[in-house]
Amino acid sequence: MKIKQFLILILLIFFAGNVHAQFGKNCELRQVKINLINPGIEYEMALGTNTTLDIKAGIQVALDPLLPDVYREFGVFPAIAGQYRYYYNFEKRQRKRKQIYGNSANYVAPAVAVFFPGSRTIANENVAGAFGYAGLVTGIQRSYDSGFNFSVDAGAAYYDGQFDGTIYPVVNLSIGFIISEKRWCVGR
Repeated sequence: MKIKQFLILILLIFFAGNVHAQFGKNCELRQVKINLINPGIEYEMALGTNTTLDIKAGIQVALDPLLPDVYREFGVFPAIAGQYRYYYNFEKRQRKRKQIYGNSANYVAPAVAVFFPGSRTIANENVAGAFGYAGLVTGIQRSYDSGFNFSVDAGAAYYDGQFDGTIYPVVNLSIGFIISEKRWCVGR
């Protein structure tokens, strides 16, 4: 329950700052993407001129904080993740005549994720239950006229669950295609 309450609070804070946001010329109003690296679906919607809410659901490679050597073995878990992205270089990209289609820009974002690993055995002990993180990342996203899209970000987050909470690195990689979009930006 502790993780759910924490993640709900973070999401409410993200939304509270943008209740009266107006759509600008930079961000796509909305786009749906298929992620091929971490199989799943992603939805990104504009909240303001340079801000979006990005939500993903699927299978994701992640650190498992319950393992004895966290950095040596990774887990593959069903997950739901969200980021409140602030894109900070749309104007610079436009001045250099680079496209901003599909929110092609650099960003910083508070990020949250919840992983649902199911029941597993670690150190001869049966472990069940979800775990998650909340933290801050910085990254880039690029989209092309063909619909091909990739984003990569890195940062640090506080992981919490059926273990003592601690800070670990976060790295997200998404490679896939935009399958649906509602255009707003002028960058194509």
